[in-house]
Amino acid sequence: MQRIDHIRLMARYNSWMNERLYTAASSLSDGALSTERGAFFGSILGTLNHLLVADHIWLGRYTAHPANFQALQALAGLEMPTRLDQPMAADIRELAALRKLLDSCIEALAAEISEEQLDQPLIYRNMKGVAAQKHFFALLMHLFNHQTHHRGQATTLLTQAGVDVGVTDLLALIPDEL
Repeated sequence: MQRIDHIRLMARYNSWMNERLYTAASSLSDGALSTERGAFFGSILGTLNHLLVADHIWLGRYTAHPANFQALQALAGLEMPTRLDQPMAADIRELAALRKLLDSCIEALAAEISEEQLDQPLIYRNMKGVAAQKHFFALLMHLFNHQTHHRGQATTLLTQAGVDVGVTDLLALIPDEL
């Protein structure tokens, strides 16, 4: 599998899993979603919010790529978060709308990106203002890995709240080679 194909698969998986998580989460009350559950970001809503914040921050950094990806232009009107736990929406419904926007940007970026662009370094600043320069493909893999990490936490929290998310494996989206 080529790197571009892998990125596109991960973008589809990201959208698919987020749809499953938000559908499952929407079956709970706002109170149940906001209940402190001892997770890194407290509640189910806090965990889903953190994923949105982190994706927004990384996609914002990706706008500095020399390719000037058109897929990221939809982010121009959104306020950039300044904290990893900054609330981005009042409830799950507003958060879901933002999630769909970011997932659309990620899928559009995956469709737009070329193999050559993956090897270019990306220069950015972290949340503390420290300059960094890293391989763009590795940063894309970090985005997807971070999503998987926290979606696993959200899935656990939902299961503990009595909600079955169903199949979560990437394997469900990998086509058969036979």
